[in-house]
Amino acid sequence: MTFTSFAEFLAMGTHGLYVWTSFGISLAVLALNVVLPLLARRRYLQDEARRLRREELQ
Repeated sequence: MTFTSFAEFLAMGTHGLYVWTSFGISLAVLALNVVLPLLARRRYLQDEARRLRREELQ
């Protein structure tokens, strides 16, 4: 596929809205697949540190 201008590239013929929405959703899902496990790990480590502090006090 060749496009004569950047605007034509963004429009992707008449399918631009579908194409760019699909790319955006895919990028969001990939980002969530990276961020959510990191947040879960951080939360787990904080909970474990809290639990260990509680055990030390008893």
